[in-house]
Amino acid sequence: MSLLVSKAKEQIYNAVTASLKAAVKKGTLEECEPTAFTVEAPANRDHGDYAVNAALVWARLFHNSPRKIAEILTENFDFTDTYIKSCEIAGPGFINFFLNDRYYADIVADVMQKGADYGKSDYGEGKRVLVEFVSANPTGPMHIGNARGGALGDCLAAVLQAAGYYTEREFYINDAGNQINKFGLSLDLRYLQLFKDGIEMPDDAYLGEDIIDHAKAFAEIYKDSFVEKTEEERRAALIDFALPKNIEGLKRDLAKYRITYDTWFKESTLHNNGETARVINLLKQSGYTYESEGALWFKAADFGCDKDFVLVRANGVPTYIVPDIAYHYNKLVTRKFDKAIDVLGADHHGYVPRLKAALKALNVDADRLDAVLMQMVRLVRDGEVIKASKRSGKAITLVTLLDEVPIDAARFFFNLREPNSHFDFDLDLAVNESSSNPVYYVQYAYARICSIVRNLEAENIKLRDCTKDELMLLKSAEERELILYIAALTDEITTAAKTYDPARITHYVQELATKFHKFYSSCRVKGEDEALMQARLTLCSATGRVIKNVLDLMKVEAPEKM
Repeated sequence: MSLLVSKAKEQIYNAVTASLKAAVKKGTLEECEPTAFTVEAPANRDHGDYAVNAALVWARLFHNSPRKIAEILTENFDFTDTYIKSCEIAGPGFINFFLNDRYYADIVADVMQKGADYGKSDYGEGKRVLVEFVSANPTGPMHIGNARGGALGDCLAAVLQAAGYYTEREFYINDAGNQINKFGLSLDLRYLQLFKDGIEMPDDAYLGEDIIDHAKAFAEIYKDSFVEKTEEERRAALIDFALPKNIEGLKRDLAKYRITYDTWFKESTLHNNGETARVINLLKQSGYTYESEGALWFKAADFGCDKDFVLVRANGVPTYIVPDIAYHYNKLVTRKFDKAIDVLGADHHGYVPRLKAALKALNVDADRLDAVLMQMVRLVRDGEVIKASKRSGKAITLVTLLDEVPIDAARFFFNLREPNSHFDFDLDLAVNESSSNPVYYVQYAYARICSIVRNLEAENIKLRDCTKDELMLLKSAEERELILYIAALTDEITTAAKTYDPARITHYVQELATKFHKFYSSCRVKGEDEALMQARLTLCSATGRVIKNVLDLMKVEAPEKM
């Protein structure tokens, strides 16, 4: 939470504990060790800024009714040099606290002073976090699920950074294994089809147009010179030709989506530097492997998994999970990240426990690996779900989506729901320029604030630094509601970081826009006396600053004109 919110809550907590000590000294309450109590914002702020349950918690301790204890506490309060203005007893014994005008003024001043840093905290204490997301197979273009994973992972990394973690973004390139073999097979057959009749594509091959394009581009350079070469040599050449182009395409498309990675980590690195083989040996040494029918198995059931699984097949080839284990060992042990976060599709729910089990066998704290499981996305147009097949090559890709809807809308929409919820992406709504479009609604609020400032400047009324007394003029219900919501930003960012749910800040900025429109409809800026006008203009500017800070975390533009 922000320092001011934390300070106010601490002052209330200290006032209650000091009151208890005073009551004990007077003899109105007996001396004992008090249990903890909470200081929380009530659902309805008309009942106070914060409510304390100390009297209810202490009823049994002091053998008295909560209301009587609350009365004794209120008799001994000292609010000198605090943000606390007054308090009252409510219900069975809650004590509601009301904060003074200076508290609200200090919140607005804090936003203006911190600017782009408002909302940030040191909650994460600089701990090193690696967020891996998208990591699409480089055998073809990115699909719509990758679009959601990209927006989610990138925003999560930004939220973690804002919450005080040292954060890096990483893309894991699966440039080895079965999918690359299938990639080579598909390229090979498409290449041969250019020079031979009767070459059929198997059902499990990659059938997209991109495979055909690669084969044609290869043939333009090398003609039929690879037709008579060995299958192994031909496929290796085709993979070496096409794979780098696909990887560059991934980088280009993600850059268009405003995603930049710190590291593009190749799976082949793990095989080439011996880390995959090392992990196999370490697992053998752990005592949690055994051989059966020529294969090497891992005792996953010993770690709570539903069954054991194969590490190395009878033919000596490691299964797909082995380089994944080596990769996470690399993250947490070799590169010493405190936490590794993987953004994965929901179909990986059984995969994560296997990884964690292997890490435990390797004496790595498995709690240092977290997975954000992301549900599927459906594209909707005119109320109907758009169906597309990836295998036929007619899937809607990230690029085709961004050709149809603005990048701002794509990034905003994909963070409208928590990761583990199914999401229907409404293509019509994404391009709708009205308040029904959530990203347009928020951007309009920011543009409206810029317009207010701009129009007043045209009349030679410029925003200036307000005194604390001037900011203390912001007393209406709408002003106070808006200020309190602004004060909640730091806590929202921290909670989003704790829960790995960046949708929280999307919801926050939508509600902030609503509260601003409500304030502006009720409180005139121009036409009031100069001091109040400047205070309200400052509140407008502070609100705009907070909206922009949130949109910056989402890499969504904050336009000054719309």
